[in-house]
Amino acid sequence: MDNKGFCQCWKWQVVCFFLLCSWGWVSGQLRYSIVEESEPGTLVGNVAQDLGIKRAELSQRRIHLRSEQSQQYFSVNQDNGGLVVKERIDRESLCGSSPRCLLQLEVVAENPLELISLEIEILDINDNSPTFSSKDRVVEITEVFITPGARFALEIAKDLDVGVNGVSQYTLNTNPYFSLSVKTHKDGTLIPQLILEKVLDREEKQEHHLILTAIDGGEPARSGTCRITVLVLDINDNLPVFNQSVYKVSIRENLPLKTVILTLNATDQDDGANGEIEFSFDDHTFESAKKLFALNQQTGDIYINELIDFEELNFYELSIKAEDKGLPKLEGNCIVHVEVEDVNDNPPEITFSSVTNNIPENALIGTVVGFIYVNDKDSGKNGEIRLNLSPNVPFRIRSNQNRYALVTDGDLDREETPQYTIELTASDLGYPPLYSKTSVTLRVSDINDNAPLFTQSTYNAFIKENSDPGTLLCTVSASDLDEGVNSDLVYSIVESQIDGSSVSSFVYIHSNDGNIYAQRSFDYEQIQVLQITIKVEDSGSPQLSSTVPVFLFILDTNDNPPTLLYPEHSEDLIVQERIPKSTSAGYLVTKLSAVDLDSGHNAWLLFTLIHPINYSSFQVSKHTGEVRTIRGFQEAENMEHQLVISISDQGSPPLSTTVTVLVSMADEVIVERPKSGDFLTNSKPPSDMTLYLIISLVAISLVSLVTFIILLVKCLRKDSYDWGSSCCLLGGSQSKPYTDQYQPALYLNTDGTLKYMEVRMVPPGSQGQSYQTHLPPAPEQQDFSIVQPVNYPQLKDIYQEASSEGESLNDPNNVSGNVIVL
Repeated sequence: MDNKGFCQCWKWQVVCFFLLCSWGWVSGQLRYSIVEESEPGTLVGNVAQDLGIKRAELSQRRIHLRSEQSQQYFSVNQDNGGLVVKERIDRESLCGSSPRCLLQLEVVAENPLELISLEIEILDINDNSPTFSSKDRVVEITEVFITPGARFALEIAKDLDVGVNGVSQYTLNTNPYFSLSVKTHKDGTLIPQLILEKVLDREEKQEHHLILTAIDGGEPARSGTCRITVLVLDINDNLPVFNQSVYKVSIRENLPLKTVILTLNATDQDDGANGEIEFSFDDHTFESAKKLFALNQQTGDIYINELIDFEELNFYELSIKAEDKGLPKLEGNCIVHVEVEDVNDNPPEITFSSVTNNIPENALIGTVVGFIYVNDKDSGKNGEIRLNLSPNVPFRIRSNQNRYALVTDGDLDREETPQYTIELTASDLGYPPLYSKTSVTLRVSDINDNAPLFTQSTYNAFIKENSDPGTLLCTVSASDLDEGVNSDLVYSIVESQIDGSSVSSFVYIHSNDGNIYAQRSFDYEQIQVLQITIKVEDSGSPQLSSTVPVFLFILDTNDNPPTLLYPEHSEDLIVQERIPKSTSAGYLVTKLSAVDLDSGHNAWLLFTLIHPINYSSFQVSKHTGEVRTIRGFQEAENMEHQLVISISDQGSPPLSTTVTVLVSMADEVIVERPKSGDFLTNSKPPSDMTLYLIISLVAISLVSLVTFIILLVKCLRKDSYDWGSSCCLLGGSQSKPYTDQYQPALYLNTDGTLKYMEVRMVPPGSQGQSYQTHLPPAPEQQDFSIVQPVNYPQLKDIYQEASSEGESLNDPNNVSGNVIVL
């Protein structure tokens, strides 16, 4: 069945409702749809059935159409109440190119009287083919100078059908010189363009014949053609060029006639007639746009030709060509977008009245900051106002009818944002709406809500022992985010006791600048580390404070001379020793053991024989203090020798002690057992000797291990102390010297018994100083005594020394002179 014989109909929507009035009329509404060109007699819908009228009542109700227009195209079958087509309907004649075609009818039913609105939609069918206004079109193209890619406007085909039945595509017959480009307009219209693919040569071919075909999207598809003749012309080789390819201009509706909205500018590099330009609309400009706008061919002025109505259409696209007067004529193209704006000419007015100049940062949510007054001289929707404020601020607008108040809507923090600049925006409800903006500046006043904070979590200070009172130790610094009196800081020392004395007797602090000074002279041998707590308070109300620990490290100076421990001596440091006359070279006369209460270099001891007469007979070990013979002695030699030995430390300046050793010669030397009271009152059996030796070795090894662990932990923590970087240097090349400093050695008598033990702590590049354990050389059982280390560093002392720039640990020459004597 073809389209005109197509009798299919369906009910698009049926909405029927009845309202019973006092005089008996009932109204309702029916909706049907039918395709155009339906055969007369085609059923549109059963009115009686949809109105609920029984077939037996049809003759009594006498259903009919009310208007004459309705009766021209439709009629009601009185036998069954069906609405049928009376005459063929052409949708294009009734509604043109409108997307929807609706016919409004009225149906009357009598006894009782009813008036029903009837809406019938006429559906489009593909009954029109695309057509071109001109079946033949001539396009002139200059040879050589027109490069591939150039575009030429082609005529747009018209199709009276709408929707999918309209033009859906263009095709061009195959040609090696040309191709077809199709772009889509904003309203969906397809615009064909001819694209040059190869340079034309007039001598080779003067004319090209093309067929442009427009095809719609109906079923079956319809088409229309246009014959295009391309004439290849010569010479004029420069196209007019616009300074913009797309112009955009906005105009208000109802502008006066002849108002110039835009002046086009195009140039042609040719001279004479070939460079003279004329402006005109090309074929892509709709006829409706050509009526509203006019174009001056010489000046390029575009001006209003008819009144512009925003409600009718708010956007126009004008396709302009600039054509020169050469032979052949060349043209350049541009697009002009014209946007039409609605008229709403009075913006709202805003007035802000502040309640207070400064808002306290502890203001409660909902506190009124100021009042806002708005006014618009327009009326209706254009005079209705919507008020907004800038986002991300702790304020909001509270409204009551036409009154507005600005109130707080969040917590205020002056330290984070001391001032807010709020932008109030009032817009009317016109289209397009008009806006008015004003800025309001609000300051936040400070309260004391921030405690002062120190710049460091802990402070370290270093002072040499015996320094004068009043010496500057360090400076602590704090800051407060508040302002004014709330940020005025006062420093003080938190009171505490140190060895029964008030901390203020050791140090004091300047309350304004945080400088910490010594109150007394310190003795390293008594105190190595002093910990105090500093407090800082602001001057606000209430006062806020914070504290920080300060570690004061006392640095050792060389203020103690060496002290002789062994052998037994008089108050004048005179030692009596006897050796046999038959002694040979290398005989051990005695061993001097001494200690220095200082630490580091200040406690490293050197033994020197200072009497020149005895250089040829005796020698003293520089580091161990051993006094030995260099040669054997003759019967005729002196029976008594006096040795003057200097024991000096390596401090700066060095301190020393002079010991006199009187060596007498005897035929036979009886080795006496050392008295238990020489060093300690306690004596131990020789069976415990080995145990004490092991304990001594383990103690020294443990101290070394703990020291290494502390240094390793501090390197890993990367503390902020000044010594942190140098402490880590112990790893690598410096680790081995420390391992080699401890060199325990056992010395035996000729009979295999233990004579003494040495634990050498060797500084780099020198012989190690010996800390010896002495045992009597006699094989018989004797009493042994053990002396506790003098100033032996406790584990806490080692940690504190490690904290003081690593001086005692990082310097391989800084070793305490501690002695274990058995």
